[in-house]
Amino acid sequence: MFKNKSFLVLFIVTVVLIIDQVTKIWVKTHMEIGEEIPFIEGWDQGVIHFIENPGMAFGIEFGGSIGKLALSLFRIAAVFFLIYYIRILIKTGEGTRGILVSFALIMAGALGNIIDSAFYGVIFSESPYHGGLATMFPPEGGYSSFLHGKVVDMLYFPLFSGLYPDWFPEYLAGEPYLFFRPVFNVADSAITIGVVTLLIFQRHYFKEEAKNKVTQPTEKDIETNF
Repeated sequence: MFKNKSFLVLFIVTVVLIIDQVTKIWVKTHMEIGEEIPFIEGWDQGVIHFIENPGMAFGIEFGGSIGKLALSLFRIAAVFFLIYYIRILIKTGEGTRGILVSFALIMAGALGNIIDSAFYGVIFSESPYHGGLATMFPPEGGYSSFLHGKVVDMLYFPLFSGLYPDWFPEYLAGEPYLFFRPVFNVADSAITIGVVTLLIFQRHYFKEEAKNKVTQPTEKDIETNF
């Protein structure tokens, strides 16, 4: 299965994008900001929690309107670079299936969040904080302009909470904490999985790349040999 590496990359990107966009559109049009739905009834450590993120992955914000535009343009440039790099890996035969899967996940995640940033402000109405649902293609137009849309986040896993012990610094001792606060989406998950698998399982590829650069003869070396 998937003997054609180009098809493998295309398949992964397509599947991730479909899942990412279907979940985001459903949440955007069926939930109010701040609303929560548990994955399993009575299990509070995993919920669908609807928020909108104007910045980076996992709810990190980035410098207002100008920062938002810069981030969107950076994401687009990163995707073009990944497409170019993946094509080289496939063409030269240097990309193993593991490497290509990792890069495909990263590219799919970046594309998923680019779609939100680029188009959601144009095609959706605002999700009001005082309650109410957003609509798709509202007659009055979207809530923002091209490349200024907000990314829809909904996956929330507050695994456990408690109080900081007394031996912590005074400003933290006795204060409540919550482990794993970020709210994220399928695209963020794909990027994270892609990066982690690269770092853990594909380190040998980067070591070989560095070794090849070190051992590859320069033009000066070739002239000297002659």
